[in-house]
Amino acid sequence: MTTRDRTDTEAQVAALESSLESFAACVRTLDSPDYLGLIGRWTPRDIVAHLIGWNRAVIVGSDQLRVGKLPFYDVDPGPDYSKVNAAFLREYPTTNREQLLSELEESAQELGNYVQGLDPHDWEWDFGVRHVAERLTIRGAADELIADYEHHRRQIDRAFGCSA
Repeated sequence: MTTRDRTDTEAQVAALESSLESFAACVRTLDSPDYLGLIGRWTPRDIVAHLIGWNRAVIVGSDQLRVGKLPFYDVDPGPDYSKVNAAFLREYPTTNREQLLSELEESAQELGNYVQGLDPHDWEWDFGVRHVAERLTIRGAADELIADYEHHRRQIDRAFGCSA
């Protein structure tokens, strides 16, 4: 493993941790009614459940990529991944904020450990898997998840305000 390869994965994990911390801090500042208040079709609680699911889905999907298969979440996702996201909301149904945030942190740690344990060759490797003509990579999946954390933190901040 080269220094560059390890630096790339370490930077990815650091970005995930930073995005998680900022998101969790924002959610922790919400009053109870806001935590369960709607932002469009979802509540902040739903968004936490969604991110727990995606942390774990990226691990499973990455393993599928590594053997040349389309990740399960890209097979029949529904519009804007609505089928996948609905399954995550059912899988993590509690409204207990600290329990969900603890699960979020645990699932992000699992993803971070997975990324750090990857063979650097697999990080940006083209396994020949495409979705809507896009080349899928493990790095790309992790980058999209990090962007999702940031998007949802901004979304919650705009709707309810948070000091994170």
